[in-house]
Amino acid sequence: MNEPTDSRTGATVVVGMSGGVDSSVAALLLKRQGYRVVGLFMKNWDEDDGTEYCTAATDLLDADQVCHTLGIELHTANFAAEYRDNVFEEFLKEYAAGRTPNPDVLCNREIKFKEFMNHAVSLGADFIATGHYARTQRDGTGGVQLLKARDGSKDQTYFLQAVPRERFANCLFPLGELNKSEVREIAAEAGFLNHRKKDSTGICFIGERRFADFLARYLPEAEGPMRDLSGRRVGTHQGLPYYTIGQRQGLGIGGLPGRPEAPWFVVEKDLPSNTLFVTQQPEALNGIWCSVRDVNWLVAPPGLPMQAAAKIRYRQADQPCRIAPRADGSLGVYFDGPQRAITPGQYACFYSGDVCLGGGVIESRDRGADVPAGLLSVAA
Repeated sequence: MNEPTDSRTGATVVVGMSGGVDSSVAALLLKRQGYRVVGLFMKNWDEDDGTEYCTAATDLLDADQVCHTLGIELHTANFAAEYRDNVFEEFLKEYAAGRTPNPDVLCNREIKFKEFMNHAVSLGADFIATGHYARTQRDGTGGVQLLKARDGSKDQTYFLQAVPRERFANCLFPLGELNKSEVREIAAEAGFLNHRKKDSTGICFIGERRFADFLARYLPEAEGPMRDLSGRRVGTHQGLPYYTIGQRQGLGIGGLPGRPEAPWFVVEKDLPSNTLFVTQQPEALNGIWCSVRDVNWLVAPPGLPMQAAAKIRYRQADQPCRIAPRADGSLGVYFDGPQRAITPGQYACFYSGDVCLGGGVIESRDRGADVPAGLLSVAA
């Protein structure tokens, strides 16, 4: 792409059009600001299992209607092969290893801000834009900082944390200053038929089907013991990849004497013994630290140790913490207070106020004081 410029008239911006209300309003606002706007619809998943769960055809129609209303071109690109190789295969590998990955973070890094960006260049883009709720600003060195959106309830910087910093230099986020309600109002006033369209939720390639049913197509079931924290067997699990830390639904365990009504929670997965550990003690899910690998800094690498804030899941409030290097080369994130269900494979995202500092993958965690020492065969 060309070097960033403040000139808008005549500059070409390629907008990722998903068929949703957010990308539609992003394109509208950019056109009003004087850019030459071009739409690009991405297909990231092959419809190899029929169209029951895939909404790509409907989404493309919605994107086409919006682009027709705006009088802009709409291009399409198929990144299904790249998605399968760089997102889906990693997703399966992480689940097979007993972790819980976040494919949306990987999709932004590998597809939307890599493959999409490269394709946009071939269309003559000076900038790319998406409907993400985020903001950018120049820092004192001429670099770009990623900032939280004004609408804290919709902020999506958590999902952008793994994108290399330099890729934000030519990125526009037109919705960063808006609330979701304002976006829908703008869409309605513009006559967009998708102004009431529901936000997409869940993992795109799974859709509305049961997660276990989908995963079983790729990872075979491997039954094993389900034990409480005293080591007593309380049930049988269908395969460790089908469960995640903190899960309480779908365990199929009845009440035990003394606590018949208390729910059960997944507290640990032990791959060597193929054992799923569960508890009726929610406090056993609490931990105060985790180690993080593959950290992507979105600012100049800061001096460590440092005080910051972190999220270990989307929509979580910022949690004050101390970040320090560990002997194994990972970063340790030490929270000021206990965190519930810290989950290996998920991402920890770091913040200083509104500035997203970056983040990385949670590798290991404090298992909580209530997990008996030596019960698990996996190393702490």
